[in-house]
Amino acid sequence: MTKLSVNINKIATLRNARGGNIPNVLNAAINCQLFGADGITVHPRPDERHIRYRDVLDIRPIIKTEFNIEGNPTDSFIDLVLSVKPDQVTLVPDRHDAITSNAGWDTLKNRSFLTDIVSTFKKAGIRTSLFVDTNPVNIENAATTGTDRIELYTEPYATDFSQNAAEAVDPFIKAAEMARNAGMGINAGHDLNLDNLAYFHKNIPWLLEVSIGHALIADALYLGLENAIQIYKRQLTM
Repeated sequence: MTKLSVNINKIATLRNARGGNIPNVLNAAINCQLFGADGITVHPRPDERHIRYRDVLDIRPIIKTEFNIEGNPTDSFIDLVLSVKPDQVTLVPDRHDAITSNAGWDTLKNRSFLTDIVSTFKKAGIRTSLFVDTNPVNIENAATTGTDRIELYTEPYATDFSQNAAEAVDPFIKAAEMARNAGMGINAGHDLNLDNLAYFHKNIPWLLEVSIGHALIADALYLGLENAIQIYKRQLTM
């Protein structure tokens, strides 16, 4: 069964808008687990505009499911991940000023760098995943880095879904099949929501994990957090 990892960055964004500790990010992580999330994802950025490095350290002891840390492998990020030792680290090529993740790795250009980083994390017992697009060259070279998994960058799918769902998902099916044949597990994330998630999963049923934050937290404003998590989980059984 495909796991749902809830990205709680947006909860931290709301907290940071006023200062203080409302909403409480740690309580949110605990509740997401209680409400059925299979994992918790955080994506600390250098400016700490949402999840802070301190949050990551504080959250780690309370995670009873899976803990996934996403981010650009800068020196400070690498040090944080090695100190926290999450279940999974997802490497994302974010610029320091990126509003949100908007591209996957060029794994050919960065193959040597990524191979070294992947090796460092795997030696520490941390499962690795590389954020990539559907370009076959990037899938092929991701496999050479030794990474355990890839996370497919699904914004193009979400953008094109309403126009032609079959055409939108087709390159992702091919990329997922290529990754599976190369021995890598497949995760997915970015702009997956209640409109497009079930169709994506139906076409790639061997997905191991989806990481969803913005849409799920937005839906929770109307549906409630527990209800939203359960509805998203049901999309992964259709």
